[in-house]
Amino acid sequence: MHGIILISIIAVITFLTRVLPFFIFKNKSYPIIEYLGDVLPYAIMAMLVVYCLRSVDLLSGNHGICEMIGVGTVILLHLIKRNTLLSIIGGTLVYMLCVQIIFV
Repeated sequence: MHGIILISIIAVITFLTRVLPFFIFKNKSYPIIEYLGDVLPYAIMAMLVVYCLRSVDLLSGNHGICEMIGVGTVILLHLIKRNTLLSIIGGTLVYMLCVQIIFV
C-alpha cells in the first residue's frame, strides 16, 4: 500500500510540473521562451548524438561502421520524409539489424 501511495504522489507531482508552465504562460509571450522553444530541440538532438557516439572506437571492433550506417539512415530518412520520429525509429532499426545480423 505504501508503494502505491508513493508512486501516485510522484506521478501527480511529475504531471503538475509538466502541465503548470502551459497554464502559467498561456496568454503571455516572452521572447526568451519563444527563442528557447525554437533552439532547444536542435540542441538536445545534437547532445544526444554526441552522447550516443562518444564511446565509438574507430580502431577496434567493427570500427564504428554500424554507428555510421545508423546515423546515415537517420539523415537520409529525415531528408526524404521530414519526419523526426520515423527517422529515429528507422535509424535505430537499421543499427540494431546491423549489430545483430551483419556484424555478429
